[in-house]
Amino acid sequence: MLFAANMRRIRKDKGLTQEKVAEAADLHVNYISSVERGERNISICNIEKIAVALGVAMTALVDEAGPSKGYQSS
Repeated sequence: MLFAANMRRIRKDKGLTQEKVAEAADLHVNYISSVERGERNISICNIEKIAVALGVAMTALVDEAGPSKGYQSS
């Protein structure tokens, strides 16, 4: 759920839609949506794809303190 919450927050902060993230990550929009709802166990490969699509380091997606506006870029 931490990953899902951070992913959603970063995506919204950057003004991106789930469709734009899915396209940039080369993943299906339904997959992105289910990841954001915490319904999927996500592979490290897909974490990397999503981080690249969001323009952040993979660690920003699993940071327990919550991501800051100064996301560490990948």
